[in-house]
Amino acid sequence: MLSLTNAAAAQIRLSAAGAGSADWALRVAARRESDGTITFGMGFDEPREGDMPLQLQGVNLVIAPPSQPMLDGIVLDFVELEPGQFNFIFTPEAEAEAAEKPAKACGNGGCNGCST
Repeated sequence: MLSLTNAAAAQIRLSAAGAGSADWALRVAARRESDGTITFGMGFDEPREGDMPLQLQGVNLVIAPPSQPMLDGIVLDFVELEPGQFNFIFTPEAEAEAAEKPAKACGNGGCNGCST
């Protein structure tokens, strides 16, 4: 299912407190467009019947049934896109994990004989 980075969770908690929405859940949604792409959205909302409730890193989330399969394996992150410009992004889990791993280096100026 959906996961949050530490940065995203911290920013959501900060936004909820600043907006007076600390008692509401963050609704996360996904919709498949006619061209096959998926559009993601989110906003503070009250839970509805049939929603999947989640609590991740101190953040209460709700996901409606139609969005659940499209959010499976998605990571919600809060990143600096350009200097001073921060935003939430939705990334497939495999891409998020790859971005977190440092590049391996041999230390010999190249990896011709490297076993890593």
